[in-house]
Amino acid sequence: MHKSSEPSIPSGAGIDTRRRQLIVAAAGGAMATPFLSAHAQDVKAYPNKAIRLVVPFTPGGSTDILARTIGLQLTQAWNQAVIIDNVPGAGGSIGADKVAKAPADGYTLLMGHIGTLAVTPSLYPKLPYNPLTAFAAVAWVARVPNVLVVHPSVPAKTVQELVAYAKANPNKINYGSGGNGSAAHIATEYLKLQTGTQMQHVPYKGTAPGVTDLVAGQIQLMFTGLPAVMNQVKAGQLRAIAVSSPKRVKAVPDLPTVAESGYPGFEADQWYGVVAPANTPKDVIAKLNTQINQSLSSPDIGGRLSSEGAEATPNPPEVFAKLINSEIARWRIVIEKGGVKVE
Repeated sequence: MHKSSEPSIPSGAGIDTRRRQLIVAAAGGAMATPFLSAHAQDVKAYPNKAIRLVVPFTPGGSTDILARTIGLQLTQAWNQAVIIDNVPGAGGSIGADKVAKAPADGYTLLMGHIGTLAVTPSLYPKLPYNPLTAFAAVAWVARVPNVLVVHPSVPAKTVQELVAYAKANPNKINYGSGGNGSAAHIATEYLKLQTGTQMQHVPYKGTAPGVTDLVAGQIQLMFTGLPAVMNQVKAGQLRAIAVSSPKRVKAVPDLPTVAESGYPGFEADQWYGVVAPANTPKDVIAKLNTQINQSLSSPDIGGRLSSEGAEATPNPPEVFAKLINSEIARWRIVIEKGGVKVE
């Protein structure tokens, strides 16, 4: 007769064992319930202190403008301060790395954009963070067309005239950007690649100082986010030539696109969105996403962004995550073909 290899248990001991198992199970349930309850309470109470929204550039640029707009809306909705923390440097990677290494609790966020999340991985081989794994997508905030602007001294009013002038004067045009690896840097390099022109890059520590020098005539050209130069264009201090979007922009309907100016398929919009450190609780991300989307969908914010040349883009976090992934691949090709390197 076959005997089981499992040792036998005396009947009395079996009863005691079952009792102990029931007690342990009950204790486990008692322990789990308060944990879940506390977790739910934490999420419900979020935020119960100030939120730090890191902007990886100096004040005054499009990233800063959008961050302050969203920060104000969150402050009003939740009655908690949203502190804007400008941490510029290395094409936005210094500020981004600060957030990547912050506690994943929803209280430190990054106003990311195309440069910090999609361009820098191809420009900086030793980047201290991986955009695909270091962050959790929270909310896609806006799409912002770049606008090609020149100092009034440049004898060009159209893309064709600018290209002709640049080809007749190779490397005589100095163009500015918010820094090596910034969206303005890459967009202009893309323009150079498509038009076969040669221009000299002058990187600044942020968009605002570059715009200041452009108005002063220290540099001749910038291809940057429309909100950063809208006032200067309206005041006649700068001349707008074209926008980077596939379609014309409502804020400047008379301004043609680069694509319709002789370079079909050209598109180099900037985009912006909020990310949090990886492993931030999904319900905290969901709460942030819901509130930011509500703000973006309001007529007040939507109208304000539109007047500045930006398009609000309320979407689930998953849609923003897919955008980041696809843009990393797209701009890697441009950077490699154009031989773009940080200086």
